[in-house]
Amino acid sequence: MDEMSRENEEVSGDEGSEEEEDIGMGDIDLENSDLSPPISNPNTKTPPQHEDVSSNARVIASSDVKFDWKICVGTVAVDYIPCLDNFKAIKALKSRRHMEHRERHCPKPSPRCLVPLPQGYRVSITWPKSRDMIWFDNVPHPKLVEYKKDQNWVQKSGDFLVFPGGGTQFKDGVTHYINLIEKALPVIEWGKHTRVILDVGCGVASFGGYLLEKEVITMSFAPKDEHEAQIQFALERGIPATLSVIGTQRLTFPDNAYDLIHCSRCRVHWDAVGGKPLMELNRILRPGGYFIWSATPVYRNDEKHQNVWKAMVALAESICWKIVAKTLDSSGIGLVIYQKPVSSTCYAERKENNPPLCGQNYRRNSSWLSSKPPSLSTEQDAEEIFYEDTKHWSTLVSDVYLEGLAINWSRVRNVMDMNAGYGGFAAALIDLPLWVMNVIPIYHPDTLSVIFDRGLIGIYQDWCESFNTYPRTYDLLHSSFLFRNLTQRCDIIDVVVEMDRIVRPGGYILVQDSMEMIDKLSPILYSLHWSLTLHQEQFLVGKKDFWRPDGKMRI
Repeated sequence: MDEMSRENEEVSGDEGSEEEEDIGMGDIDLENSDLSPPISNPNTKTPPQHEDVSSNARVIASSDVKFDWKICVGTVAVDYIPCLDNFKAIKALKSRRHMEHRERHCPKPSPRCLVPLPQGYRVSITWPKSRDMIWFDNVPHPKLVEYKKDQNWVQKSGDFLVFPGGGTQFKDGVTHYINLIEKALPVIEWGKHTRVILDVGCGVASFGGYLLEKEVITMSFAPKDEHEAQIQFALERGIPATLSVIGTQRLTFPDNAYDLIHCSRCRVHWDAVGGKPLMELNRILRPGGYFIWSATPVYRNDEKHQNVWKAMVALAESICWKIVAKTLDSSGIGLVIYQKPVSSTCYAERKENNPPLCGQNYRRNSSWLSSKPPSLSTEQDAEEIFYEDTKHWSTLVSDVYLEGLAINWSRVRNVMDMNAGYGGFAAALIDLPLWVMNVIPIYHPDTLSVIFDRGLIGIYQDWCESFNTYPRTYDLLHSSFLFRNLTQRCDIIDVVVEMDRIVRPGGYILVQDSMEMIDKLSPILYSLHWSLTLHQEQFLVGKKDFWRPDGKMRI
């Protein structure tokens, strides 16, 4: 295994969590946590509690169409991710030097077995309490508890996994660490100048979880690796996260997307393969954006670490990144903050064109939610279409989605918009205590840059394949006229099986589509024991049951 492979193999990294004064064990009622009401946030709108059926809705009758469903069986069945657990394809790889085995290898055809539930699974703890504690039986993986026991990432306490604070780089807690960053470089201004960030090798994502208090949305990511279930922990907690790896393929984000990228002991060898890992960060970091690197080469002076530091300095200079802050806190942990240039002037002035100069588009970092995004198309009427779209979703969400549908929004935390367009659905929900993963399907217009310009997060995806997430990680999937074009390329049954895999028991799908498509979806969902309600002859609400079939299918 070469140096890059050894470093990237541990890309999950270390993460910290809150200070003891914010969440101590004494603040958590472990006996009655499932009965306690969610903590109110005065800055967020109280979501509707009802789950009734309005007068203009009807329950869809059960269908006689039969499906022979089978349950997935195998060593990873409970946590099965088809495109990441394709062991036949992984075994056939000629190389694993650059994390190829952590990248996507989707099986053909897609398996139609249903993922089983962990024994003892129950409805998830609601946000914000879930940030600090989750049911152990929902994510029954003790390996990380043992592996990181001295770093206080996560502890098992009775029926719960508790996130008490700590981490290799966050010895004084993540709140202290977040404040340390802003003190080192005040212009960062969490939630004002810095709104959308990427946390590379996020651990259990406490860094992103606590930045939510500062109106910062973090895309936390790490590979599915030996640090068992870290992304699953994050999503069960209700913190935005996805499975990804810096390997041979581009990350599924647009150019110039993030205000800031963070790496705390993510152990990526940034200068490997001619510096390609860092150049991939350069691609997705906004001009003028920041990269925060908190790792031992920053503050340890032995020869091994200093060689890594010198290599990083040389690479950063070659892509015109400047060090704008470097600090060491009282615990002995240090970090360095780089800034990407706002124009290509520096690149043109380099003595050597290495790495070679690519096109550089400067984008203002001023747009959030409703103002015109800098990346919006320059075609005629594009701005008018954008504002009409924003108005449309604001009205639809307030008048229909939040008031007239059979959805208990107080139980909804993790939301996915399966074909997000301009992100209007997510923007309309911004005052509720939830977050939205905005998905731009391939073969749809590429509007993901607009979504990031609005201060939202998102990702590219082909819905004829599996999504990079663990089973049971979303409370609600939303789609608006997604299926018509999709079913020209793949079977609708495979798409529904993937939706069933992603949604938590007790969770929902909300599909706006033609009656023709709803009539095709309904029998499949009914065969999976989902309860279905139709509203206004175009909005299908499905609620997932705890049912699983008796038959078995080996994966």
